Amino acid sequence: MQNSLTIALSKGRIFKETLPLLAHAGIEPAEDPETSRKLILSTNRDDVRLVIVRASDVPTYVQYGGADLGVAGKDVLMEHGGDGLYEPLDLRIACCKLMVAGPVDEPPLSGRLRIATKFVRSTRQYYAQQGQQVEIIKLYGSMELAPLVGLADRIVDVVDTGNTLRANGLEPREHIADISSRLIVNRASMKMKHEAVTDFIRCIEEAVNSHV
Repeated sequence: MQNSLTIALSKGRIFKETLPLLAHAGIEPAEDPETSRKLILSTNRDDVRLVIVRASDVPTYVQYGGADLGVAGKDVLMEHGGDGLYEPLDLRIACCKLMVAGPVDEPPLSGRLRIATKFVRSTRQYYAQQGQQVEIIKLYGSMELAPLVGLADRIVDVVDTGNTLRANGLEPREHIADISSRLIVNRASMKMKHEAVTDFIRCIEEAVNSHV
């Protein structure tokens, strides 16, 4: 259908916190992605479907037209670079901070810092702005382990409550960016399905502003 919409979402916190916004726009998924094995979920509207992908893949699906719209964390968008995407709306959900963290009570460090992170692009940009050269070690998870076993001096990761850092003897040091989830739109879809896309954006914006 010319004006049908495909929306890319990831499981977990973002999906749960996006549901009330979708409901405000009259969209309800037919199944729960946490219990369904399906990767394409129909909704109560024939013209809207949801695709369930990894959080880090949402911008790629939207950029290349696998989805018309998507919801992605600002951390993921910063890492992706945002090419080929519109980012019309801060949804003000799934809020956290991208931070540098290190061991509590560590002795002074000399030489080039080693930073463990999955946010390689954002980390490189941050330290470049500080005029500091660092060695970046890419990890995909369990970032807090890296300083504990001597793999890295610091980590860069998203921090919500900070409980995981504290439990592993780490503390936040430097604030890189405030993170929240954003609505993103494929550029071609904005032109080809302008009415459907702008109606959807308007409904979601109303939901955000009314703190649904």
